[in-house]
Amino acid sequence: MKRDAKLKQTFNVAAVQMVTGISLAENLATAGRLIAQAASEGAHLVSLPEYFCLLGQKDTDKLAIAENDGSGPIQDFLADISSRHKIWLAAGSIPLKTQDPNRVFNTQLVFNPAGEQVVRYDKVHLFSFTRGEENYDESRAIAAGSEIKTFDCDFGRVGLSICYDLRFPEIYRAMGSVNLILIPSAFTYTTGKAHWELLLRARAIENQAYVLAAAQGGTHQNGRRTWGHSMLIDPWGEIVAVLPEHEGVVSGTIDTQRLSDVRQSLPALKHRIF
Repeated sequence: MKRDAKLKQTFNVAAVQMVTGISLAENLATAGRLIAQAASEGAHLVSLPEYFCLLGQKDTDKLAIAENDGSGPIQDFLADISSRHKIWLAAGSIPLKTQDPNRVFNTQLVFNPAGEQVVRYDKVHLFSFTRGEENYDESRAIAAGSEIKTFDCDFGRVGLSICYDLRFPEIYRAMGSVNLILIPSAFTYTTGKAHWELLLRARAIENQAYVLAAAQGGTHQNGRRTWGHSMLIDPWGEIVAVLPEHEGVVSGTIDTQRLSDVRQSLPALKHRIF
């Protein structure tokens, strides 16, 4: 990897872990507090988990807080807090309106340090899982996106994905060369215990990129239990930092020299045929 002289060699990132509840106001207050903590600890980019703003009693509760792209109290909060702390802010996921009043997009928005929205990614893969009394189906209230999205940051290109996307390696290959992959999530306790770390480390290794995964982690007011284990993983697949459960902040440093060393010693990306 040739290092662009304009890019920073090191860059501090943080993942916010939450146990999101059923009150939008309380969830935003918690997110604001944890973002401020991450920024005070030196983070240049902060990622929130999937559904950071609401995990309701019913799948359809998210419809009531859905916003139009570019307008609404959740987006105003995100723009304000990113500019206040002068950070890149990847907003996990929020519900944005679709043409179908019964469905929303599950959308990750990224704001730059000036508080400007720079990219929007609508979750492509919708999760469903059934085992005994455990039953989830995101398609009941969510419409799938169709486009892969990346953006350029101070240390290189960043790829966007959300939760269930993690199980589909082709979406990450289609991003091209990226220095960091964001995977905000709300993995269930059952699936997370079995597959979370394994899949995250695989995505880092096969794409020779850092992976920052901000997660929901605990037992929520609606009775759902999420796995947590927010973490930062380096391009060799080593875990830099992890938080098993409960709310908090996971932070670490991205080093472009580390990226170069891994890609030069094992040039797997150059050896790709398909």
